[in-house]
Parts: sequence; structure tokens; C-alpha cells
Amino acid sequence: MSKPIFDKVLIANRGEIACRVIKTCRRLGIKTVAIHSNVDEQAKHVKMADEAVCVGTAMSKDSYLRIDRIIEACRKLGVNAVHPGYGFLSENAEFSAELAKNNIVFIGPDAHSIEAMGDKIHSKKLAHEAKVTTIPGFLGEVASEKHLLEVANEIGYPIMVKATAGGGGKGMHIAFNDKEAVEYFHLCKAEAAASFGNDKMLVEKFIESPRHIEVQVIADRKGNTLYLPERECSIQRRNQK
Repeated sequence: MSKPIFDKVLIANRGEIACRVIKTCRRLGIKTVAIHSNVDEQAKHVKMADEAVCVGTAMSKDSYLRIDRIIEACRKLGVNAVHPGYGFLSENAEFSAELAKNNIVFIGPDAHSIEAMGDKIHSKKLAHEAKVTTIPGFLGEVASEKHLLEVANEIGYPIMVKATAGGGGKGMHIAFNDKEAVEYFHLCKAEAAASFGNDKMLVEKFIESPRHIEVQVIADRKGNTLYLPERECSIQRRNQK
């Protein structure tokens, strides 16, 4: 068996995704480090990993989103690379950049790519500049109730109030009138801040009964690209896209 590309990988996540990454690393002969909050000490991914380190308390913003503590753990334990899983810091450009500064590989896009596509407002602007059709809405951050209602009434209800960061259906909600729009605006901001450390919001028209067909493309740093079979994403729960 050839020597593994990494000696030790830290998984900056928890739950099922962390367990899956640990299983793959084990199969490849790579040692693993799990991170956890103080309340996740007995979690399955912690027990599965070769090593584990506590990075804070129960709230995600005080543990799984603490870039400084994760990098400190990497240095202390001699980690070569970090796998972010999904959610949390997986689409955080600052995290990718800080790892690069510390000569730690981020198993995922570089900071420039994340900035371009990980932020929904930025990615919509890029699509608009490339003359790609986008969903009607305000092409920028909606930061106040007043602006929210102006945009909502201009494009018409129903609307989707959506966090510009992260994914997985978090920080997103459908609103059918002004009252719901204001209520969900604050709810989504709070959820996005807790889940992604970023409470910026965008507002766009909610497309009812859509078909969402997705084609995934992966590439490496040597110019090799591969597209994967299409996926029927219309059946995903919580309006994840």
C-alpha cells in the first residue's frame, strides 16, 4: 500500500459526516483527530477518532466555529490537513485562508473560490455579470426591516428570506406577507449567526413547486475535472437549495 497523502487529518465537524470521514481515513491509513464541544464528549465521532480535543462549550459559535481553537489544536497535534464536512466552517473563506497561512491543507476549495461561490450574494452577482438567469430579488445584503419590506413588495410574495452563508436549509424561511417577512428575517439572522457565524441576509422570490436538477463538478489543483451524474434535488427537505 502506498504512503497516505496525509499523516493526520482533523475533522472540523461532528455527527454522521465526521464518522464517514473517519471511516474513509482509516481505510486509507490516515490518523484522525475529532473536535467536540464539552457536551459532545461522548459522541460517536469522538470515540471513533484516534485523538480528540475539546474546542469549547455547547453553542456552535463557542466551539465548532472557533477558527482559532481549531488551528491551535492542529498545531498541537501535528495535523497535516482539515476536512470541514458540510455546514459549520466548510464554506468559510477565512478558515481556508488561515489554514493555508499555517501550512495546513484545507480539504476543499481555496479561500478565493469560497469567496466567489460560498457567499450566495457574491455568487449571484457573478452569475448576473455572466448573464446567467437568476431568481428575482435584491442583488445584495438586506440589512433592515424597511429594506426587507421594500424588496418583498417589489418582487411580490411569497418570498424566501435566506442566509447568504452556509446551507443545509438553515437560516432560510418562506414568507407570505409583511408580518411573516419581518418575523422570519430576525429568526433567520439569529439561526445563521449561530450556525455559520454570519447573519447577512438576502431576499428573493420563492419559486413554488420547482424541479431542481443538479449536476456536481469536482476539480483538483492540477486542472483535472470530473462531473458527476445528475441529482434530483427537488425532494430535499427544508428548501435546502
